[in-house]
Amino acid sequence: MTGKTKQGKTDLSKAKIILVMIFFGVALCALWVRSGWVQLHEGAWLEKMASRQNLAAEFESGERGRILDRKGQILATSVEAKSVYLRPREAAKHKQAVIASLSSVLGVSKSALRKRLHSKRNFIWIKRQITDKQASALEKTKLPGVHLTTEYTRLYPNGHLAGQVLGFVSVDGKGLEGVEKRFDKRMVPGKAKFVVQRDASGRRLYLDAQGREMDINGKDVRLTIDRHIQNAAEQALSKAVDEYHGRAGVVIVVEVKSGDILALANYPFFNPNIYSRTRASVRRNRAVTDIFEPGSTMKCLVIASALQEKIIDPDKLYYCENGRWRLPGKTIKDHHPAAWLPVRKILRYSSNIGSAKIGMDMGANKLYEYLRAFGFGSRTGINFPGEAYGIVRPPEKWRKLDLAATSFGQSIGVTPVQLAQAFLYLANKGEKKQLHLIADPVSSPKTKPEDEKKPTHVIDPEVADSVLSMMEEVVEMDGTGRNARIQGLTVAGKTGTAQKAGKGGYGNKYLASFVGMVPGDNPEYLVICMVDEPTRNDYGGTVAAPVVRSVMIDTLAYRGNLPDAAGDAMAEELADPIPGTELADTLAPAPQSAPGNNIPNLRGMALRRALEILVKKGVVPTLKGKGTTVTKQKPAAGQSWPEAGKTEGKKDVFVLWLS
Repeated sequence: MTGKTKQGKTDLSKAKIILVMIFFGVALCALWVRSGWVQLHEGAWLEKMASRQNLAAEFESGERGRILDRKGQILATSVEAKSVYLRPREAAKHKQAVIASLSSVLGVSKSALRKRLHSKRNFIWIKRQITDKQASALEKTKLPGVHLTTEYTRLYPNGHLAGQVLGFVSVDGKGLEGVEKRFDKRMVPGKAKFVVQRDASGRRLYLDAQGREMDINGKDVRLTIDRHIQNAAEQALSKAVDEYHGRAGVVIVVEVKSGDILALANYPFFNPNIYSRTRASVRRNRAVTDIFEPGSTMKCLVIASALQEKIIDPDKLYYCENGRWRLPGKTIKDHHPAAWLPVRKILRYSSNIGSAKIGMDMGANKLYEYLRAFGFGSRTGINFPGEAYGIVRPPEKWRKLDLAATSFGQSIGVTPVQLAQAFLYLANKGEKKQLHLIADPVSSPKTKPEDEKKPTHVIDPEVADSVLSMMEEVVEMDGTGRNARIQGLTVAGKTGTAQKAGKGGYGNKYLASFVGMVPGDNPEYLVICMVDEPTRNDYGGTVAAPVVRSVMIDTLAYRGNLPDAAGDAMAEELADPIPGTELADTLAPAPQSAPGNNIPNLRGMALRRALEILVKKGVVPTLKGKGTTVTKQKPAAGQSWPEAGKTEGKKDVFVLWLS
């Protein structure tokens, strides 16, 4: 009911207040209803939309595990690289500008870019692992839809060093060959997800720490290989293969006490940094994949087996047919014709006929048992992909000629690592010893712990000593391995010159090889060299023995075990006199002590002592002049040591003048 004023007019103020209250009440109820609807019905959808506008999920890949040598020196690592990807929807309104800029900066054809821009996918790779210059240019252009992301590219800092052993990875970081393939699951990195907050313009405001503490890097792999010894083996091998115009070559260096492979060299070299420009034949690790007939190196193991069976003794005489022996289907010939030879001279002069007769006295079944016991026909277990089994046919399929041929290293197929395994048994006094290429992770033993306490011998220690003594005669007396002699040390060795099989029989191509052990009476190192199809000369004693000698000297010097006489011999061998050359050291002489942060004064030192100091720093010097005493040096005393790895494979980085 409305009231009236003194003039008789109706008072509507109260009604207005009520109407306003009703209006605001209805509005408030409507807001509550709308708020409830938004919160309860549309809340999840709106939250998702807000997150898409304000937050962005990013993924960060870890770094692939490294490959290290036995001393922790890096053989393979990963470095950051930028890659370009495209989101076609974002670039739809600026297609021409995007195509022109990307083509100009990256060198990608415009037609290819047009096809990618028309793709229905929301993510397309444009180019992987671009240069820093290209990445900087793209960042400045700020092209819509074009994004940069960080990836890791594989780097092998030593170039071709142990390239076939290391293998390589694809652009996506997947191991394709070698150690990279074998331990791909161990080295492959993980991924972490990060949340990025951004403003309305898309600029990043905050990077969440989520996942930062996660270990997303792959695990390292450590090899038994020593980088310095590997380099020495590769350089000596490449020199021999090139000098004798060979097809390829292999060198294996083994530490006898541990069974560790210190070097596994292949030639031609393979640089994993440029794997896409190399042939598959260059990339393969011939030491584990290729099967050869070992030739006369097999005679050592045949004689060892016959000695173990007490069929022969070192002085037992065999009639060697004056160099020609006719068997059904084949005439066996000797390079050094002789009538009667004792067993030790059969090995010393490498008589095929004498070795064949020893094998025949053993018989096919017994010889086969020993070949299997020495590891032929089985993988060595060095944990490398693609290792071959070799070829050892069952004895029931052997003819008389097969038995004779197998006894001097033909009609049987072995890999270089199998040969290294067999001679490791011999060097280890007949006890079986496992070859190792991988130091970490350690392979789980195949035998039970109680079995490991019981050493297994293929031959007795006395038999091994007898064969090693005969192998010393091959080198130290008038045998076929004279080119492997090292003054001041005894070397046990055996040459091999295996005629290679071709279509319809044996042709005119050979495999030259040499197996050497030093010291000969109690070996510490085993070195094997094989040169495939040398043409200028095909004898193992001429082609392969000097390689083994060179690698032995370098290994002994590097480890501080090179005697004075051997150092003198090395000086004579490497000397390159340059008359009238003068080089004065301008800095004050440094103390003649163990190497520290600066290069010591080597003048007046014996060559052997100077070599020990330098190789411990990873330096292989160039020697100029003849003599055994250092008279001048470059760099001068007091200067800083060259950076690790800078001297390998390079000449005249460090020079010693001798008198």
